[in-house]
Amino acid sequence: MDSPHTGSLNQAVELLRVDTELFTLFIQGRPYHPTVETMQLHRSSSQEWVNAQLGLVCSERLGDVQIQVFSPEAYGMVEWRPGEAAFPLFYETQSYELVIQKKASVNLSFHHDNVLLRQAIKPLGDSILAGALNFGNEVGLTEWEIRGEGQSLLRVEMEIFPSKMDYKLDYQNLLHEVNEQIYNLAFDFLRRTYQLTGLRETQHQSFTEFYTILQHVFRQLLDAVERINKNPNYALLQDRRLVDANRVKKAGRENIRELTKHPERLREARDHGFLTIDGRSYTATHLLETRRRLAYDTNENRFIRWMLERIHRKLKELKGRWKQNNRTADPVLLRKIDTMLTQLERVLKMDFLREAGKLKGMTVTLVLQMAPGYREVYRFYLMLLKGLSIQGDLLRLSMKDVAQLYEYWCFLKLNQLLGQKYRLVKQDVIKVNRNGIFVTLDRSQSAKMVYENPVNGEQFILYYNAIPSTDKTPTLSQRPDNVLTLKKKDAGTIKEYKYVFDAKYRLNPAYEGTSYGQKYRQPGPEEDDINTMHRYRDAIVYQEQGTGEYERSMFGAYVLFPYPDEERYKTHHFYKSIALLNIGAFPFLPNSTSLVEQFLDEIIQDSPEKAYERSTRPRGTKEYYANQLAGKNVLVGSVRGPEQVGVAREHSFYHMPLKNLSDVKILTQIEYVAMCQSRKKFIDPAKTGIHWVGKVTDWKVIRRKEIQEILCRPGTEEELYVRFTIEEWKGLAAPIALGGQGILTVLYTSKYILDRAHEIAELRLETENALREWREKRRKGRVKVKLDHAEYVDLGRVVEVENL
Repeated sequence: MDSPHTGSLNQAVELLRVDTELFTLFIQGRPYHPTVETMQLHRSSSQEWVNAQLGLVCSERLGDVQIQVFSPEAYGMVEWRPGEAAFPLFYETQSYELVIQKKASVNLSFHHDNVLLRQAIKPLGDSILAGALNFGNEVGLTEWEIRGEGQSLLRVEMEIFPSKMDYKLDYQNLLHEVNEQIYNLAFDFLRRTYQLTGLRETQHQSFTEFYTILQHVFRQLLDAVERINKNPNYALLQDRRLVDANRVKKAGRENIRELTKHPERLREARDHGFLTIDGRSYTATHLLETRRRLAYDTNENRFIRWMLERIHRKLKELKGRWKQNNRTADPVLLRKIDTMLTQLERVLKMDFLREAGKLKGMTVTLVLQMAPGYREVYRFYLMLLKGLSIQGDLLRLSMKDVAQLYEYWCFLKLNQLLGQKYRLVKQDVIKVNRNGIFVTLDRSQSAKMVYENPVNGEQFILYYNAIPSTDKTPTLSQRPDNVLTLKKKDAGTIKEYKYVFDAKYRLNPAYEGTSYGQKYRQPGPEEDDINTMHRYRDAIVYQEQGTGEYERSMFGAYVLFPYPDEERYKTHHFYKSIALLNIGAFPFLPNSTSLVEQFLDEIIQDSPEKAYERSTRPRGTKEYYANQLAGKNVLVGSVRGPEQVGVAREHSFYHMPLKNLSDVKILTQIEYVAMCQSRKKFIDPAKTGIHWVGKVTDWKVIRRKEIQEILCRPGTEEELYVRFTIEEWKGLAAPIALGGQGILTVLYTSKYILDRAHEIAELRLETENALREWREKRRKGRVKVKLDHAEYVDLGRVVEVENL
């Protein structure tokens, strides 16, 4: 495929000419879109243009009609006939000049369903109609007409191509995935909500709702019935009939019982009798013959027939009502209904349906839920039964604002990625009321999906078009497209970490010679959108209850933009900025989701500490680590037995020999004391480990004899001891296990680690690297900290941290 001529990207040329006996129609505009050319969109694997749909229906009043279209290959106008292939010529957001020059005295008008486009074409004098057509972000097929005296003279159908994504690879997949996700959510909702034990029809479903759903699923419904026809469900029946004995090929044992009831069917036969009675041989004149046959009159097939007949009946009623209103009767709509009726009548004549009888009542069988073809028909029945009212015109997406569609898709795709690995707990995208099922995905409304991590039970919520109710914006209201709230468990409490994923149907193609191209050297998100992410992170805050202080609640903000080349984008400045500032952008299209999926896995698996560290912190927050490593403010000491634990708890104190302290200065930083109960002193395994911790209110160095709450061992009366006064001993919700080890004298650790440890070996974590390795592996399951001393933790040092 040749590249466009130099300077042709911005040069308007004639794209379509229709020459008739009544008028000549011209459409002029740019034949290429600069972004499309830069990104090489709408090409096949061999870099040939894909075919564009173009259709013209001409009235006989136009006489001889000649049509010419622009060819990028010839870079000029060529003859064109209906049915031939065309090139992509029309793109979103570009303006095209339409001119109609009259040849005869006829009253012409331009008609399009979009009132703004209809009003854009106006008469200029008596012989010309002209104006600019700009389809905005709407892509797909569009129709418009040239009418004379109120009747259609020329109907044109043309295809509008997107400028930021490939039409065949991205847009159509995106369209399909939006519909598929919505229907999957609706079907799952119905399947969980309703148990079909009898037939009933909704009393509130309108014909409009019914027809809207039906026209969307009709082709799929017929395909499902065709599939059933190839392998229908059947029952194996046995037919018994009385026939001449000479014609029976195989007689069953049931004939003996039958002949005892009807002896008149026996005759005496001396040579060939098979039945002996009183010494005489008898044979039968007639016997019962059993034949097996396939019967399609099953409950499932009766249901299929009933459903199709019900649709047929409602369509006929719908057609009758529309025909009564002659003013608004649409011939195109009536033709569509007639076509549907004809196709329904055809499938109802299939053998397996002709044999199916009348449905009187049913239950949902495994065949309806699982069998190919049947499960699809049952799914469509559930939709039609309750009525599906799609707000925001989500079902009719053949001509759609692609920016809004991309926004919907981003939310639904994020949910699909989450739903593949985590359990959906709750959603309000699909709702139900007495009028039917409603899809709430709309720019004017908010929605949320709640998921649960099956590994650790943590929940996270994806909000659409809203921020959590706990967050506020004291200045101006902020409303990002998608906010992911992660609720992470940390030392018995739940901490929230929130991230913005904002869909932006914008792409800077980095044209050669532009400042963006010189700075970043490849396509990427717009700089304004990155600035918006900074605003979201800084403007959305959380107000602390009690203090009234505001804290930043968004830990990261990212743009989702349409770009297909993920591998190349990894070198982009705004991808690298995510690791540095937790602000940046991800390419996101149906075939380009791996970077987002990988990042979602990372932030969900992050420990609370790593999630905090991802965000950019103001200067002066280094004290966040004060209780993690630098401040060993917990003394873990051993006890001599249950008696010491009981007395210590009763009198709120703890004592230990002063000689056990490596450095007396450490007493000044001890804020908490924990008691370690060893296997030697506590017989019950459930009583071993660290169960009690208390906050120190005071400490003194005194003689052992001065501690009168507990008996003194002979010979230790003058020995120096440290007595800690405890505010209150508190039991740990989950005691810290010994893990096969113990404490010889005393161990120092931080309150941060004490609150999170499962085994006492973890209390020996001292370096930043060891701590980081421990908390990351903890997210993936239980961990084991190996020491270089097998028996006593306070005598060993960390060798390795590994997952169990």
